[in-house]
Amino acid sequence: MDVDNQIAKLMVELSRSQDYEIGDGTTGVVVMAGALLEQAERLLERGIHPIRIAEGYEMASRIAVEHLEHISQKFDFGASNIEPLVQTCMTTLSSKIVNRCKRHLAEISVKAVLSVADLERKDVNLDMIKVEGKVGGKLEDTELIYGITVDKDMSHPQMPKQIEDAKIAILTCPFEPPKPKTKHKVDIDTVEKFQTLRLQEQKYFDDMVQKCKDVGATLVICQWGFDDEANHLLMHRNLPAVRWVGGVELELIAIATGGRIVPRFQELTPEKLGRAGLVRERSFGTTKDKMLYIEHCANSRAVTIFIRGGNKMMIEETKRSIHDALCVARNLIRNNSIVYGGGSAEISCSIAVEAAADKYPGVEQYAIRAFADALDSVPMALAENSGLQPIETLSAVKSQQIKDNNPHYGIDCNDVGTNDMREQDVFETLIGKQQQILLATQVVKMILKIDDVISPSDY
Repeated sequence: MDVDNQIAKLMVELSRSQDYEIGDGTTGVVVMAGALLEQAERLLERGIHPIRIAEGYEMASRIAVEHLEHISQKFDFGASNIEPLVQTCMTTLSSKIVNRCKRHLAEISVKAVLSVADLERKDVNLDMIKVEGKVGGKLEDTELIYGITVDKDMSHPQMPKQIEDAKIAILTCPFEPPKPKTKHKVDIDTVEKFQTLRLQEQKYFDDMVQKCKDVGATLVICQWGFDDEANHLLMHRNLPAVRWVGGVELELIAIATGGRIVPRFQELTPEKLGRAGLVRERSFGTTKDKMLYIEHCANSRAVTIFIRGGNKMMIEETKRSIHDALCVARNLIRNNSIVYGGGSAEISCSIAVEAAADKYPGVEQYAIRAFADALDSVPMALAENSGLQPIETLSAVKSQQIKDNNPHYGIDCNDVGTNDMREQDVFETLIGKQQQILLATQVVKMILKIDDVISPSDY
């Protein structure tokens, strides 16, 4: 979307920052920033200086972040106990278009992250998880492949569709005779000369194929194409091949199979071959689209999530949702602290900030109270979107939290019958929630400082 307003551009950047840092909570951070700006406008109308409002917001955000740390809980998980991670990913997927099969997608996301995670260093490289999609089938057909998928098929229809214990030569050199780079031209005026040239080209290509065979390759994956004659020769020499594979996919295949990308045939050696337990070609639906699966690789850390859906929009939305779930699982591996969702964390922070406001004697206490009111906008929006009475529902939950001194009460969006988010298994990562508050506060402070030097009519 083309956004002209400078403040709106800041909001877009705010959402992008949240996505880059955490991967989830992009809507929440914009709702929070919008509520803070709304409250700031009321304070400006009362004649409070923008800088004093910004300072009050900064104090309040520190209180809220410390309070989140106080109400957070740690939970244990491991390769054998992934349920806590799955529950958190399900919370993330609940607000998305894919929520009808959130359990299936959450399990896939968690297994994918654990496959590439280094649990000792608490590090996850999300670049090792490839998310692919193909139109056709239903959302439930989405699967996790312990390997790589390539949107290509065997170069010849008569080549084998399944290769076990494959030894893969990964080439970035063209599988065809070299073309003259000079401006000279070759005149062929007799049949004999043409036959000689053809035999020479065939010998050149035969040598290439033999070189691959000699090092023990049973499959060739090439970045460049080759003509029909070359394809025919490959088929006759029993060397399956895949052509026109992109550079990024080649790198992923090399990482997954433990192979090396070879730029020249002269450098091809048995040590540079990649290894995979199974390479198979699969066709999909009535269109017979074909894809190549490279599975049970030497380095199984590279995985692919293969999404199916009825149309392109569904595939793209599922990709975005799975990205959020992957980021949430990654954040929990980095820091396994959680807070409860359903607006319960915001309500608890709002109560804590409101109580702390009395300790500040200056004008800032008005900004701190305004910050507490802004925190209520998230549970209020949740109640409104669930078809509940917003103010009535929020007041009831807030009084319940104060009465029982329990920060786990939130908005019962799904009408389960309990406000306790711990019982509903609705929770979010602590670092995600803290980042939301910090980023929203920073952006609003920036806007207030702009407001100090520019009048609103000049925007």
